[in-house]
Amino acid sequence: MADDVNDALKAAAAKSSIGKVAASDELSGATIIAAIGGVRGLIESILPSFVFLIVYLITKDVVLSALIPVGVAVVFIVLRVIQKLPVNPAVTGAVGVGITAVLAIVTNRAENNFIPGILINAGGFLAMLISILVRWPLVGVIVALLLGEEAAQWRSTPREKRVLTWVTWIWVAMFAIRLAVEVPLYIAANAAGLAIAKLILGVPLYALVLWVSFILVRSIYPPKPKSE
Repeated sequence: MADDVNDALKAAAAKSSIGKVAASDELSGATIIAAIGGVRGLIESILPSFVFLIVYLITKDVVLSALIPVGVAVVFIVLRVIQKLPVNPAVTGAVGVGITAVLAIVTNRAENNFIPGILINAGGFLAMLISILVRWPLVGVIVALLLGEEAAQWRSTPREKRVLTWVTWIWVAMFAIRLAVEVPLYIAANAAGLAIAKLILGVPLYALVLWVSFILVRSIYPPKPKSE
């Protein structure tokens, strides 16, 4: 039972963006893009928000601005089906876009399109912060699951624990920056500002944090030389 739980945790850690970057031997643009979901994943995550922004700026119509991104998300699913590619990423994205559309349409408030994103950032902020406060920084837990014996003693090794705590603080800062910008915009009912903030503080900031995380993690766990 314990082994099954541990295997499940390792699998979850390996699928996370932090896990993919931490487990990489080399840092490159391709590594970061792959951790985020690849070029296709980038397009599928960015385009609905971009479409919302353009349509809303032009029409100021809440229903139209919320529904067209849903249509874009459905197109992504259809394309994956036609090309016989895994549809789970596109379906997950479509469900998220659908939920935000329902919130905006039902309340007739365009800014409610961004409530799920704000809640996710709040959840990420609290999870990372609490993990630091209880002295189990979440990045350290993920790295230890991935690297196994190499990082098994990270909590009792001052340098390793310090660096992994710093990395976790960087993730806390990312979520905090997003909330500091998005919450006031939401209170001000500035839907266009929220869309712009999501585009700027979404993938670009996320990629930067992943890049810094890789550098710091690999400063304490350098990749092992490849055997010839």
